[in-house]
Amino acid sequence: MRHWGLTIALDPQRELPIFLQLAHAIADAIRSGRLKPGEPLPGTRELAEQLHLNRNTVVAGYEELAAEGLVQTRIGGGTFVAPALPAETRVTPPTNDEPTFPLAETIHAIPAVNVAPPGTLMIAHGLPDTRLFPAEALTRAFRRAIVQRGRSLIGYAEPCGHPRLREELAKMLRSARALPASADCLMVTRSLEQGIDLVARMLLKPGDVVAVESFGYPPAWSVLRLAGAQLMPLPVDDEGLDICALEDALKHQHIRAVFLTPHHQFPTTCVMSATRRNQLAALASAHRFAIIEDDYDHEFHYASKPVLPIAAGPGRANVIYIGSLSNLLAPGISTGFIHAPPAVFGHLAGLRAASDPRTDVAMECAVAELFEDGEFLRHMRRMRRTYAARRDTLAEALRHHLGSAVQFRIPDGGMGLWARVDDAIDIDRWSAEGEREGVQFFGAKRYDFHQRKQPYLRLGFSYLDEAELDEAVQRMARALGRANARPLTRASQTASSDIYGQDSALGTIARI
Repeated sequence: MRHWGLTIALDPQRELPIFLQLAHAIADAIRSGRLKPGEPLPGTRELAEQLHLNRNTVVAGYEELAAEGLVQTRIGGGTFVAPALPAETRVTPPTNDEPTFPLAETIHAIPAVNVAPPGTLMIAHGLPDTRLFPAEALTRAFRRAIVQRGRSLIGYAEPCGHPRLREELAKMLRSARALPASADCLMVTRSLEQGIDLVARMLLKPGDVVAVESFGYPPAWSVLRLAGAQLMPLPVDDEGLDICALEDALKHQHIRAVFLTPHHQFPTTCVMSATRRNQLAALASAHRFAIIEDDYDHEFHYASKPVLPIAAGPGRANVIYIGSLSNLLAPGISTGFIHAPPAVFGHLAGLRAASDPRTDVAMECAVAELFEDGEFLRHMRRMRRTYAARRDTLAEALRHHLGSAVQFRIPDGGMGLWARVDDAIDIDRWSAEGEREGVQFFGAKRYDFHQRKQPYLRLGFSYLDEAELDEAVQRMARALGRANARPLTRASQTASSDIYGQDSALGTIARI
């Protein structure tokens, strides 16, 4: 039973003999591409039983196909579509695949990244290193969950997520992030993006204005647009979102929500100051807008002084807090969560129940097991130490191999480093040469709201180990030697705020 049955419609009322109907149907399937060259056909007994035919009828049909050169029979091996079809046989896909109904305008997210050849060092992304994933611990957790709670895990589940995981996440938020979190106001989502989508559909009407950071996460912008939002980009500097720009915008425009990443701003990694967090909360209260706080990698903060979320402050009644476990575990385990004020959570839970009531109970229960036995906390601490060391390795490699070509600050947290590139360097050409050298990186255009060419790089340090990071930067240096014919201007050695674009032309444009 390795192959699916071959569904064919036959009509005994037609004058054409059944064996020819069978042969013509299989021939049409071959010509349309439904059956591929070299693909096995069901055995004659199997197909006869499936179609309620005499086996001799199927044999006659197969013989007709073999005479046309469309199939080949191997003694003792079965019947297969001919690997090389006759010259007169043209594979013609169906011509009626174009719909007659109109489609909505496509909303594009971050540009696709080409799959890198084997051996390429990817320094473009701040992704978790999946080699460090606690696979054995999760396997044991799955086994315990399935054995102990097998029937309940394959039945219907609560739309807001498994109660055990919700309770564990609430404990984490109360202890590590100082949120007054309750499992009753916490929802588990399939991903961070699903969390943003649910919040956006609950909160927004078509045409509502949502302020976003001018450098940001394009998939989140796409999700907000799908809910009908009109996005307003605001500049970012080394203290995070520019609150003065937000105040200016509020004088002329009603804003429904502000979406931001204050802890480690994506992609610049800057941390929003406590003063600005308080100012934002005060503005939200005065102007009656929601704050959607995306805290995607909170645990990876390496500075000694912790920074609390906006949702932990006095303005939390206006904050909807979104997070994810994917950076702590692996991108393929993209479990996210939302915590919202009680008055908001009821609406959110109703939307989830109506749109996606079935959660991934087995995964949620297994992750809860990781929390309960302490493995999740141990893994998080290991990753924080590992990534902090890799951050320092990347910084040293950049200084040693690239010198004045890039300027940067060592970030207080996150999984990537934001660097200002010398004005004499063509980043696109440098990136193309990097691909030839076996290192993948690209400019910040993809993170800019208006998709303009920008003199910045985001370089991830979490995905590669220390030796790989040093080798990646060496490859970048060799690529730069071929890509850049002009002497470096050292223009990037300007005010530190220029690293974030605030005092540059970018900051001016972003305010318009």
